[in-house]
Amino acid sequence: MIQLSSNFLHIAFFLYLAATILFAVSITGKKFRTKEGIEKNRSGPLGYIVSVLAVITSLAYFGIRWYAVGFAPVSNMFEYTTFLGICMALAFVIIYPIYKSNYLGLFTMPIVMLIIAYASMFPREVQPLIPALQSEWLTIHVITVAIGQGILAIGFAGGLLYLIRVIDFTKASKKVKALEFIMFSLLAFVAYILLAIGFEMADYEATFEYINERGNEAVMVYNKPALIGPNEGQLMTENRIDPWLSTPAIIRSDDLNTVIWSILGGLILYFGLRLILRKPIGGAIQPFLKNVNPQSVDELSYRAIAIGFPIFTLGGLIFAMIWAQIAWTRFWGWDPKEVWALITFLFYAAYLHLRLSRGWHGERSAWMCVIGFAIIMFNLIFVNLVIAGLHSYA
Repeated sequence: MIQLSSNFLHIAFFLYLAATILFAVSITGKKFRTKEGIEKNRSGPLGYIVSVLAVITSLAYFGIRWYAVGFAPVSNMFEYTTFLGICMALAFVIIYPIYKSNYLGLFTMPIVMLIIAYASMFPREVQPLIPALQSEWLTIHVITVAIGQGILAIGFAGGLLYLIRVIDFTKASKKVKALEFIMFSLLAFVAYILLAIGFEMADYEATFEYINERGNEAVMVYNKPALIGPNEGQLMTENRIDPWLSTPAIIRSDDLNTVIWSILGGLILYFGLRLILRKPIGGAIQPFLKNVNPQSVDELSYRAIAIGFPIFTLGGLIFAMIWAQIAWTRFWGWDPKEVWALITFLFYAAYLHLRLSRGWHGERSAWMCVIGFAIIMFNLIFVNLVIAGLHSYA
C-alpha cells in the first residue's frame, strides 16, 4: 500500500509538470481564431484539466498512505511538506475557474513541484508516532494549518506575478534587488534538491559523535560534506573532511550544514543564469507577462489571503493551543515553532489591516504577500530543522 501511494505521488508530480508546460504554451504558443473571430489558445483549459487530475492523484496518494499507516500522514517533514504542496495545488484548482489566469497556473504549478521535490529529499519511511503525536489533534491541527498555508501560498504566487509584471528592471533599485533575492531563494531550493540527489547517488556519509542539547553523547550522520560540525563533535568516518566550525548544542548542525550547501548551490545557479541571460532573472521573465492584468492579480492575492488567514489562525493557533494543553499541559510555551506561528499570524493580520484600513493595494500589498510566505517557509525550513525544540521530532 505504501508503494502504491508513492506511485500515485510520482504520477501526480509528472502531471504537475505537464500542467506547467501546458500553461506555458497557453502564454507563449500560437493562438487560433474561432468562428467568431476570437483568438484562443486551448492549452490553458487543458492545463487546468491536467492540474485537476494531478490534485486527484495527489489526494489518492494521501488517502492510501493514511489508510496504510493508520493515521494522518502529516507527522514528519516528508509527509507534511508534501501535503502543503498538495494544498497549494488544491487551492489553485478552486480559484482558477473564478479568474481563469493561465499566468497564475504557470507560477503555481512549478512552486507545487518544487515543494513536493523538496519534501522527497526527507526520509519517507513510515515510523510509529511518538506519544505526543498519538492524538486526533494531529489530524485536526496539522491538516488545518497545511490547508491555510496552501491557500496563503496562492497569495504569494499572485504577489510574485504582480511584482515581476510591474517593476522596472531597466533601473538598478532596491525593488529589483529584493525581487532578485526571491529568485535566488527559489534557485536555492532547486540547488538543495540537486545536491541531495547527487550526494545520495555518491552514497556520501560522515558520522560524528557529539554532545546534544541535553548534555548527552549522541551520534549524527551527515549526508553532505561537513562545513559546519556538531557541538563538541568528533568525526568518526575516515576520508571525510573536517568541519570548519562547530555549532552550539541547540542548533541541528547537519540541517544547518545542508542550508549552507543550498545557499552556495543557489548562488552558483543564480549567477550562472545571470551570465547567460545578461539581465536580472525577473527582467527576463517580464516580457512574457505583458498581458497580465495587475489589478486582477492584486485582487486574487488579497482574496487568497483573506480566505487562508482565518483557516491558518484556526489550525496554527487555536487548535495548536488546545493540543499543547493536552500533550504538554500548557497552552503556550514559547517554543520556536510557536513563536513563529504567532509571528506569521501577526504579519498577515497586519496585511489585512493595512489593506482594508490604509488602502494598501497594488505593489505594497504584493510585497507583503511575498514576505508573508517567506515567513512561512522560514518557519518550515530553518526553525523546524535547525533550531532544537519541542517540534524537532518533525
